[in-house]
Amino acid sequence: MRIQFIGILFFLLLTYSCSTKHVKHENFFYYNEASGIATLDPAFAKNQSIMWAVHQLYNTLVEVDSQLNIRPSLAKSWQVDSSAKEYTFNLRTDVFFHDSEVFPGKRGRKMIASDVVFSLKRIMDSTTASSGAWIFSEKLKSENVKALNDSTIQIKLERPFPAFLGVLSMQYCSVVAPEAVQFFGKNFRRNPVGTGPFQLAFWEEGQALVLHKNKHYWEKDKKGVSLPYLAGIQVSFFDSKATEFLLFRQNKLSFINDIDAAFKDDLLSKSGSLKKDWIGKLQLNKHAYLNIEYFGILADTTLELVKHSPLKNKWLRQAINYAIPRQELMMYVRNGIGIPAEKGFIPNGLPVDSIPILGYTYQPEKAAKLLRDAGYPGGKGLSKIPMITVPAYADIASYVAKQLELIGIPIQVEVVQKASLLEQTAKSKALFFRGSWIADYPDPENYMSLFYSKNPAPPNYTRYSNKQFDRLYEEVLKETDVSKKKVLYRKMDQLVIDEAVVVPLWYDEVIHFVQNNVTGFYPNALNLLELRHTQVK
Repeated sequence: MRIQFIGILFFLLLTYSCSTKHVKHENFFYYNEASGIATLDPAFAKNQSIMWAVHQLYNTLVEVDSQLNIRPSLAKSWQVDSSAKEYTFNLRTDVFFHDSEVFPGKRGRKMIASDVVFSLKRIMDSTTASSGAWIFSEKLKSENVKALNDSTIQIKLERPFPAFLGVLSMQYCSVVAPEAVQFFGKNFRRNPVGTGPFQLAFWEEGQALVLHKNKHYWEKDKKGVSLPYLAGIQVSFFDSKATEFLLFRQNKLSFINDIDAAFKDDLLSKSGSLKKDWIGKLQLNKHAYLNIEYFGILADTTLELVKHSPLKNKWLRQAINYAIPRQELMMYVRNGIGIPAEKGFIPNGLPVDSIPILGYTYQPEKAAKLLRDAGYPGGKGLSKIPMITVPAYADIASYVAKQLELIGIPIQVEVVQKASLLEQTAKSKALFFRGSWIADYPDPENYMSLFYSKNPAPPNYTRYSNKQFDRLYEEVLKETDVSKKKVLYRKMDQLVIDEAVVVPLWYDEVIHFVQNNVTGFYPNALNLLELRHTQVK
């Protein structure tokens, strides 16, 4: 099978080599986007492929650094009043939009406060139909975003929201040129005009995207050297991960994000380190990633689906959690990519360690006892429980199902397409389902919002409702003391874990395979493609 597989890959590479001219440019960064890029309009930056491209073309008021701290970007400073609802941002005065035909003389003009106001209001405008409109829902009204002068804007929230700066760091909040939006109309999606380190040079959808260095970019490094260092970026769109890997091995891609399961055993040991044959030939970068992979359990007992399900029994849900050997799962199924989720729901990238939290470790004997306590000794009386997953995680679901069946919990794995799973979970029609949550912004609130009873699905896919949890959640939104907030988050997290409405599997990790001639390229917990300090030698 291995020889046959390698033969197929050789054929793919030969086909690529014969049909595509690949001319490498000096100091260019190359990567492949297998899922494609649907738009370059930040108002629709709803997935990683779009966010990566948008981040090169635009800036936001504030941004998140590698340590998940909020730092200045287009806003050089800000103040928050005593009510924790009024934010005043002082803007940089040396920022210019990309050169474009939308400006007189095709020369990019200076960015001012009204541009920021336009960009934020555009997200909230229903005619835009932005996929990011939800980020300000019940937090901010359009009329409460104002330019006080050309370099100052004021934002008044409806209620305190401590994670608001994190929200403003999202790619949805990128500052766009109003002239470009008006000039290009619906075609703005492929004619971006921002203030970012790179600007659009060429885009043939489905073939290649080329960005060139913005020579008028405002940011400099610590030595006063203008950023970015790169001359440009080129993105290809091969949907085959096998082709992507072979191009990387031919040094035609600067890096690959993650890797096809077929190659994991060739490159990585079971502990997640590079195998000896690859050491020195490429770089392996791993970093905590604000993503948790889990199985969710529908918890709304008013639903007929839950009323007639054994999963309404907390002891059974806890038994499921104790029956899974997460350490073994990470080693044999994931090649050490990720950290076993044996604590809370909030992942490792967000340390909230004011008080300890007790999660689930592998204890089959305890699982068996809980199964007896639930009234199903050895699984007696249990009919098969459907577990819904997607094709990419079918192996994970099968592994978990096997472990549960070992203690007597029968599972029927059902593999559906992602769209079907999202529809079923949104309509509360999935009883036991595969889930993941990537942070929208670096704050524990984003994870705890999944369990606030007043939130719909999404994000509350489990339909969890707990009055004590709700009180804590509402209290943390008003709290400004960081230490007190951590205590509240841990209390909420412990409640969710104790109720066992989720089965946390692992806290994810970013994994990058990088060419040896690439420097200044580092992963981050949001897995945002950061190239301002990158060089290709």
